[in-house]
Amino acid sequence: MNNKDNQMYFAENPNTAHDERIVDYHIDGIDLKFNTDAGVFSKLRVDYGSGVLIKSMKDIDFPKENILDVGTGYGPIGLFAAKFWPDQVVDMIDVNERGLDLAKRNAQLNHINNVNIYASDVYSQVDKRYGLILTNPPIRAGKKIVSTILAEAKEHLVKAGVLLVVIQKKQGEPSARKLMEATFGNCEIVTRDKGYYILKAINN
Repeated sequence: MNNKDNQMYFAENPNTAHDERIVDYHIDGIDLKFNTDAGVFSKLRVDYGSGVLIKSMKDIDFPKENILDVGTGYGPIGLFAAKFWPDQVVDMIDVNERGLDLAKRNAQLNHINNVNIYASDVYSQVDKRYGLILTNPPIRAGKKIVSTILAEAKEHLVKAGVLLVVIQKKQGEPSARKLMEATFGNCEIVTRDKGYYILKAINN
């Protein structure tokens, strides 16, 4: 990803020239294809951290009160969640209109119907509570945005609902864990993989 893409993936309307392609990703016999493009996060492949989160989330227990994917991009985390839990509705949100358009196309491409994909600046358009909130937060959007995603998740989780986050140690994992502990009174490291940490907090 070049610097321009790094700067643009959390913009509302990226003006980077289009460069569409299709990437494949499979886990546990589930094979999904994703349309990607310039101006969205990790256009050449499903981001390694997103992959660690996808692999980890399938073993998480949470209240079956539907799922929210914050910062969905072109949709890999949310669409795998929809495949893992077909009885749940997965809401997938982002500010990036190009990413949202791709996510909608990718839902159709993979014949996934149990999703709602819409624009929201963090939780501004979110008006319900969930059993599970998933996020690979947009680190380059700045610490304030990342902190808002983590701290305000509590207001959008049901009792015993779970926040599951992937973050690199060198990109703020210690401070993210501290914030989640302060907000929820708990934070567990579920997985470590090549510097990526999966953090879990429960809304007790």
